[in-house]
Amino acid sequence: MDTFIPQLLELATRIQQIPAPTFHEAQRAEFVHGMFASEGLSQVATDPAGNVFACLPGSPAETARQAPPLVISAHLDTVFPDSTDLALRAEQDSLHGAGIGDNSVGVAGLFGLLWMLRREAVCLPFDLWLVANTAEEGLGDLRGMKAVVERFGANVQAYLVLEGIALGQVFHRALGVRRYRISVKTGGGHSWIDHGRPSAVHELTSLSTRIIRLDLPQAPRTTLNIGVIAGGTSVNTIAAQANLELDLRSEGTTALEDLSQRVEQVCRQSEREGVQVSVEVIGSRPAGEIPASHPLVSLAGACLRAEGIEPKLSIGSTDANIPLSRGIPALTLGLTTGGGAHTLREHIRIEPLKKGMAALLGVVQGLARSS
Repeated sequence: MDTFIPQLLELATRIQQIPAPTFHEAQRAEFVHGMFASEGLSQVATDPAGNVFACLPGSPAETARQAPPLVISAHLDTVFPDSTDLALRAEQDSLHGAGIGDNSVGVAGLFGLLWMLRREAVCLPFDLWLVANTAEEGLGDLRGMKAVVERFGANVQAYLVLEGIALGQVFHRALGVRRYRISVKTGGGHSWIDHGRPSAVHELTSLSTRIIRLDLPQAPRTTLNIGVIAGGTSVNTIAAQANLELDLRSEGTTALEDLSQRVEQVCRQSEREGVQVSVEVIGSRPAGEIPASHPLVSLAGACLRAEGIEPKLSIGSTDANIPLSRGIPALTLGLTTGGGAHTLREHIRIEPLKKGMAALLGVVQGLARSS
């Protein structure tokens, strides 16, 4: 196992050095496509959504073709714009750099798994599909994974989603998310001459205050966050336009729907003569889950315990939302530990990566034994 870690980290570093903001993953996808091809995998292809696919055929071929495949994915995109400093800094047992954990190590883990299967001469009784998918972050709205699930459907062994950080967590529950862009338009004007006319900025800030004062249930846990707010033209102009982006999340489907309706009601009530309010859904991540007693969850927990890691069953917003919302067995698994995700302080720890990869291999082998 140890011999693979330097090779895996070197690949993760090469991946991390290629900018891949959401909707602009093509250069990184091209690199992964070339790597899949160089590994001699079959059916290497890129789909219209930008996802890159490769197949490790099962054996014997005739039996494997008739068995549902196992699909393992890792998202290509990052939250960082092209202009981000991607310099990496290595310390004794850690590697620091934007996007190294989320999700360069996850993508490299696809290859690490392949190398381990080959070293151990593991013959899987089903085809193994490795997928580097797009549009997981932010406003990508999981559209890459939606295309993956549309391709393979429900007739799979499972979907396993790899994330670089969060080793020990087993995400078997999908957190529901609803995202809005709320825009206000007014006639605008001069701050002195037209004083008294409605300002889009004033109206939007008043509206946002009403939103953040909405009561949120403690159970199921439900949150809201205004992450972006913009508008206006100049300091001495009555703003004619302003907008905000709002993120709603809940462990409960009904609670999320109720909160969404209350937000939309606040927006409707904020309209008046000379003040136009528009509400646009810019993201919707469906909730879903498989029970903690599901064989796939039990298998993942056993493989982590075999590496001395006590599993933590978790809920999160990941690519696994898509299959889980459709009742298809799926998990998101972390490959190592670290921190600072989505910041320039992002880092991974090197030593736990061995255990994370071993646990992943154990899950694949366990599915092979039970198929």
